[in-house]
Amino acid sequence: MKETTDIIYTIIDIETTGGKFNEEKITEIAIFKLSMNGNISKYHKLINPEKKIQPFVEKLTGLNNKMLENKPVFSEISQEINSFTRGCVFVAHNVKFDYRVLKKEFSRIGMEFQRDLLCTIELSKIVFPEMKSYSLGKLVSNLGIEIKNRHRAYGDAEATLNLFVLLTKNIERDKLDKLVSFENK
Repeated sequence: MKETTDIIYTIIDIETTGGKFNEEKITEIAIFKLSMNGNISKYHKLINPEKKIQPFVEKLTGLNNKMLENKPVFSEISQEINSFTRGCVFVAHNVKFDYRVLKKEFSRIGMEFQRDLLCTIELSKIVFPEMKSYSLGKLVSNLGIEIKNRHRAYGDAEATLNLFVLLTKNIERDKLDKLVSFENK
């Protein structure tokens, strides 16, 4: 296991087309890479899903197929995402969703994608057990964290990054490390 000071986190949010379980396709991805010394790198892309976006999702995110038709498809940026997140802990608000969808996109193009995981919902429940809601919008609002451009990957990932920084300041490092779920490599 890496020394705690060496751990790098990637805080990730994705938007999808919606639809049936495991048939969603990614329309937008935002990643903030956070090293323990506080350095932050950013990655953000709109993606052509090559699939119709559900009307509910269009209304929620403002993304539509017309604005994505000339954007790269997932296979064209998969190596960038893989390289940017390699060796990092994959952090998301409801990590099981973002990770499942991203892993599925990689499997569609014949690539394996495995990362260690950390969920800011689970972390929030430990650090702030008194909260009535752990939805991203309500949680960050209650904690005084601003979300710009809600229900878009960049805005939600940035709010999750700010939440994660706050959470890590309020939990002992060994407790944080124990919350990371390790994938078999």
